Amino acid sequence: MERDERVETLCEAECLRLLSTVPVGRVVYTEHALPAVLPVSFDVAADGRLLLAVRRSSTTARGLDGTVVAFQADQLDPVTRTGWSVLVHGRADVVREPELVRRALRTGLRPWVGDPDPMFVALVPELVGGRRLLPGGRAVQRS
Repeated sequence: MERDERVETLCEAECLRLLSTVPVGRVVYTEHALPAVLPVSFDVAADGRLLLAVRRSSTTARGLDGTVVAFQADQLDPVTRTGWSVLVHGRADVVREPELVRRALRTGLRPWVGDPDPMFVALVPELVGGRRLLPGGRAVQRS
């Protein structure tokens, strides 16, 4: 099988760095025994956890608490067909520590759909992977 020289596999540190450059990603979880995907605002905390902002009254908040989820974010250029995509798997738990909630509020993190009383979910990355699609003719760089 030929290797695509335009696809670069990213290390975990680079994946987390790239995630910190975009404000919205997609969380994948189970709702009524079916896969559900929802865009969410998020932030990468200093300890590497992803903090997701959701509406407190939403089924999403209940569906994420104490479960294993996937999270994906990307930045793609449709004209040059370049960009990157990162996928994270891990356990999600509603943030109950008051100081962490205050910190998230101070950063301005809010649900994609506004809510005056947001809930935050912490996703602890267990599997992190990503790929960068390079312009044609560029050699693959190893991390």
